[in-house]
Amino acid sequence: MKSVLFGKIKESLISVLPVIVIVFIINLTPVTSFTGNELAVFLVSAVFLILGIGLFNMGADLAMTPMGEHIGSGLTKLRSLPLLLGVCFGMGILITVAEPDLQVLAGQVAEIINGRTLILTVGVGVGLFLVISIVKIVTRKPLSSLLMFFYMLLFAISAILITCGGSYLIPMAFDSGGVTTGPITVPFIMALGVGIAQSIGGKNSSENSFGLIALCSIGPMLAVLLLSCLSGGTMSSLAPSYGMRSDAGYILHTLLETSGEVAIALGLIVLFFFILQFVCLKLPRKKLIQIVFGITYTFIGLVLFLSAVKIGFMPIGYKLGTELAAHPTLLAVLSFIIGMVVVLAEPAVHVLNKQVEEITEGTVSRSAMMTALSIGVGLAICLSVIRIIFDFNILYYLIPGYAISLGLSFFVPGLYTAIAFDSGGVASGPLTSSFILPFAVGACYALHGEAAILENAFGVVAMVAMAPLIAIQLLGFRAIMARRIEESIALRRILQADDEQIIDFM
Repeated sequence: MKSVLFGKIKESLISVLPVIVIVFIINLTPVTSFTGNELAVFLVSAVFLILGIGLFNMGADLAMTPMGEHIGSGLTKLRSLPLLLGVCFGMGILITVAEPDLQVLAGQVAEIINGRTLILTVGVGVGLFLVISIVKIVTRKPLSSLLMFFYMLLFAISAILITCGGSYLIPMAFDSGGVTTGPITVPFIMALGVGIAQSIGGKNSSENSFGLIALCSIGPMLAVLLLSCLSGGTMSSLAPSYGMRSDAGYILHTLLETSGEVAIALGLIVLFFFILQFVCLKLPRKKLIQIVFGITYTFIGLVLFLSAVKIGFMPIGYKLGTELAAHPTLLAVLSFIIGMVVVLAEPAVHVLNKQVEEITEGTVSRSAMMTALSIGVGLAICLSVIRIIFDFNILYYLIPGYAISLGLSFFVPGLYTAIAFDSGGVASGPLTSSFILPFAVGACYALHGEAAILENAFGVVAMVAMAPLIAIQLLGFRAIMARRIEESIALRRILQADDEQIIDFM
């Protein structure tokens, strides 16, 4: 156990180290002016971040993934579709309501849309689309046709919102899809899909096991867009509040507050699991003890991770954005580099990469997945910064971007499409919303003032969520073309072979 934990922490160190190095290298240049106290707090936060990711990944392996798989397979074996759908709907609502990233988003836009109303609306959206996802698995419907329909519906509602004068709410609505699929829900929902798909079986069981995150990310976007059309709120400024503090009282308060948020989120999942364990799962005691240890690791890891982000990474990200805004070209270049390395530190990304490698039996390797995600996220954040600099609507990116990604789904195997759209929700995790979003807010505040933050700074999470859709499907397209070229070469060699060299054994 200790050796496995040490390996997890070593992996997280390799993931987070590039972010630390970039911040310290930028600090050596004249474009930034971090104080010694800020760098010290950032460095200590980075240490806790590394420990948090390592413990979280350990907990995901021991508890979150097995819980999801057992619930999915156990409910499926009962042969009661209404029970399966009802449990998944309730689970989708409760888990989403407790997601810490969603709480942060709701607090930032509370003056426009009531926070509780927003959270409940998003929860219902996730619950409904989790039900749709389960129906897709049971009926073996193709993911691409569902994605095509719902994204066309999203952009149609966006057009209506623009005509109503609410275009400034569109970036926030699309961001909601990324923040909802957070570090607690992703491993559980993905494993739930795997459990159901494997229980049902069939030749496309691997493909059917993916796609839940993709569809569950659409639910919040659609729900918030509909809520925005009905909202009577008006545009308001969002004053940034990312000041760094290092006093013991603030750190203790952050730890306690984060512990409460994580406890609620994990508690809802655990409650669901043990109710089902008592009713139908009946797992052996040894397995339950392993899950309890895993939940403990997950809880400690997430508390350390989220606390480190709030204390050290959010303030550094915001200040970095404000100071780099004076050098727009450098801001765009560094945003690409930062985007490439930040995705490495997202805890749920490692869970996704491991599951993809296992499901595809090594066809899609971890390294290939991580490379595609890094390049895609780097480009997404760079394009987001360019949008902030030149001040234009995010739909100029989203419409062609989703058109390309949905178009690629007709040319690649369904498994790649499902993996790609799941990766979009996973890549836009807590570090993206707590480091990259403050970075974008800082740059926007310095360039255009606080009144432009909602319309220009928001949307960066949506861009991060969209980039892997294109990158990973291009990875699949390349694999298909390479295989066809190899088959063509092999066929040509056979046709050109000398007949005299063919040995007749008859």
